[in-house]
Amino acid sequence: MNDLIIAEGKQLDLIRRTVAKDCDAAEFDQFIHICRAVRLDPLRRQIYAFVFGKNNPQYRRMSIVTGIDGYRAIAERTRNYRPDSQAPRIEYSAEAKDPKKNPLGIVRAEVTVYKHAHGEWFPVVAEAYWDEYAPIKGDVLDEKKDNWRKMARVMIAKCAEAQALRKAWPDDFAGLDVEEETDRLAAIDLTASEIADEAASAKRFESIGGANALTVDWCDGQPLERVAVGQFADRVLKYLRDNEPMTISVFQQRNSETLKEYWARDKSGALELKRSFEAAYNREAA
Repeated sequence: MNDLIIAEGKQLDLIRRTVAKDCDAAEFDQFIHICRAVRLDPLRRQIYAFVFGKNNPQYRRMSIVTGIDGYRAIAERTRNYRPDSQAPRIEYSAEAKDPKKNPLGIVRAEVTVYKHAHGEWFPVVAEAYWDEYAPIKGDVLDEKKDNWRKMARVMIAKCAEAQALRKAWPDDFAGLDVEEETDRLAAIDLTASEIADEAASAKRFESIGGANALTVDWCDGQPLERVAVGQFADRVLKYLRDNEPMTISVFQQRNSETLKEYWARDKSGALELKRSFEAAYNREAA
């Protein structure tokens, strides 16, 4: 899209009647400004405006929504982007399978993009968890978001890819949500104030390790610690090597719920930990 196209009165009128039909005058002006800034075409469904709380002026909030193709177009223009040569990695779990909320039992999707810097290509990996993005309304997937049932793998993979692209080029994607990421908010129909509260809560949560972290009591008299899921197994394995079986038993009891949560997130790592706990107890028997 170029400035000549978006400047035409007929084109602007069409945009306002279609992809930005819920915007008021100020919101529409802001939307067009963003379209020009990121050089995406709303008439090609690369970008459009979604208004939360549109029937309540007190809680009204506009979100600029971008299709995944729009995200890829922005990344391509940086001239240092390369997509992954592999398909998205999808993790499944029989325990997560639920015909109403998660028909395929998807746990998460992982996607890699590549950024060229300092003469090398660097992989940028991101993941998206089903229970954080799927538009679950009550105890079922939102019927209005049928693609999450028909194309579950594609939808969660798009969320992971958007995370990776934002992680690699944060300035280029500032203020832009990818379409699939707004589905959950639309499903639960958050007001603007609730969205703000959720964002503040997420910020506080991030300050203690983020959503993908586990709370651990190291049984050392110190405050509980939030440990990233990816570091959890290594930290616990070191603890098992450094402590006696009696101390390890107390640790296992105090962290029983955390260990169960880790099992749900990383079964292969949890199996290794289970064997390591058994080996630690066998040291005393030997």
